[in-house]
Amino acid sequence: MIDLQTRLDAAIRLATEAGAMALRLRPPPGAAAAKLKGVQDWLTEADGAVEAFLAGELAALFPEDGFQGEETGKTRQAALRWVVDPIDGTSNYARGAARWCVSLGLVQDRTPVLGVLVAPALGEIFAARRGCGATLNGVRIAAAATTDAKRAMIEIGWSPRRPDSVFQAMVARTMAAGAMVRAGGSGAMGLADVAAGRIDAYIEAHINLWDVAAALVILAEAGAVVSPFMAGPGPEEGDRIVASAPGLAEMVRSVAAVMDAESAIPH
Repeated sequence: MIDLQTRLDAAIRLATEAGAMALRLRPPPGAAAAKLKGVQDWLTEADGAVEAFLAGELAALFPEDGFQGEETGKTRQAALRWVVDPIDGTSNYARGAARWCVSLGLVQDRTPVLGVLVAPALGEIFAARRGCGATLNGVRIAAAATTDAKRAMIEIGWSPRRPDSVFQAMVARTMAAGAMVRAGGSGAMGLADVAAGRIDAYIEAHINLWDVAAALVILAEAGAVVSPFMAGPGPEEGDRIVASAPGLAEMVRSVAAVMDAESAIPH
């Protein structure tokens, strides 16, 4: 039998240590101190250092588990696989800002089974194990009870992999419904905020597995409504993500439907 609790305890400890490492390496506020892998796709010294640390520690503790990192890809294959984003929100991190996290998820085949997000500059640890609830700094969290779009706050992530017109159309639909739009620069943290009830939805037209592997468990355990990321091309190619408070799921789906009509949107 797989001991998920032991793995969760280890994930919290290791992600916390990794977060402390990243915090020590964080650049001072100012112009971004990082390389660009692509449009707004940043790479810092900490990305490699944190991923190498987590890969080594997890291999020592759980040699039978697989491993996949944003920077190194799948280095160990197994049905039970750790998925790591060493710094989610690198654009914020590279400028010395606080909104970023270390994301550590565990996936069994196509099912996320535990997740940990550590945001050291904010002093926050999100954690969840399938069937056991989600917590923020050890306190249970739940998605918001919002039902009125005019009281809602929705984060929309921008992706260079989809036309800008899709992002713009989703922003327009959100505003037309009376909801407030925000963007925070970290998909994982945006999804965690949905789980904690801080915002009412997070939508992004394309996001990768390492960005969501930990957050998917946290969202599910917090009672959020989430699109079937793991059922489609998401695990291998990335896919859209739509997560919302239950009472706004229909409205949020109508905003996200813009992605299905992409070909009809002027580019």
